Amino acid sequence: MSDAHNEHQSLIRTPKQLVVAVTAFFLVIVLGIILLVTFVTSTATTGAGTDGQSAEAISNRIRPVSEEGFTLVDANAPRVLQAGGAVYAATCAACHDSGMAGAPKTGDNGAWGARLAQGYDTILKHAIEGIRAMPAKGGNPDLDNLEVERAVVFMTNKSGASFKEPAEPAPAPAAAEAPADAAATAAAAASPAATPAPVAATAAAPAAAPAIASADLGKKAYDSACIACHGAGIAGAPKFGDKAAWTARLGQGANVMYEHAIKGFQGKTGFMPPKGGATIPDAEVKAAVDYMVAAVK
Repeated sequence: MSDAHNEHQSLIRTPKQLVVAVTAFFLVIVLGIILLVTFVTSTATTGAGTDGQSAEAISNRIRPVSEEGFTLVDANAPRVLQAGGAVYAATCAACHDSGMAGAPKTGDNGAWGARLAQGYDTILKHAIEGIRAMPAKGGNPDLDNLEVERAVVFMTNKSGASFKEPAEPAPAPAAAEAPADAAATAAAAASPAATPAPVAATAAAPAAAPAIASADLGKKAYDSACIACHGAGIAGAPKFGDKAAWTARLGQGANVMYEHAIKGFQGKTGFMPPKGGATIPDAEVKAAVDYMVAAVK
């Protein structure tokens, strides 16, 4: 009987043993917390938002909306001519995929029949120089003539023609440029005293004040480069005089509109070729923008 009673007795029999047990319990808890905190803080954490304050992330957040869709190109890099399919997709498809503005639709042999009958040289001439609503080089004056020719062959061969792919001309030998460079160097060395004169003249000349384009200049530029699309609202262009269509553009500010008009812009609803496909000075392009903006104010 006494043995059974002793089996159920507590291990803690004195107040001192109770204090020791409670103290040990709290020490174990504290030690566990310390170890857990050490483990969490010593491990590198990664996840969404951890690089939110990096220089790259901040730069992307404050980048102007007007830069969206533009690709920076190294101007000093050697020019690589695009294939016909690439030129067509970037420049020609906007009108020729849908037959917009009277453009013969690619793959429609009937629509291309009359054009093909004019001959390859005539088709190429119209593509490079422009005709009626068709801007020169499809509205992209930066294209090389060979790139336009490749796009013409690509498009017409899908529409009943069988023209031969144009070959890229062989580069001019570099040796031919050496005598000219040598002659220029010799001439510069022979007349060292003549060099400061242009510098002095340039320094003395006053800075030319920027000319303020008149309404007549803007209208002239509009009639020659912009009316083909903005006159009828073709290819997503805001129609001349349509205040509702111009509201979003006006909100971007004059500088953004100037940049898009001069450099071109590829948006979700349409394509704006650089300078409307014309070869006019930047000042005239800005005057045309001012002329169109004035019509909706």
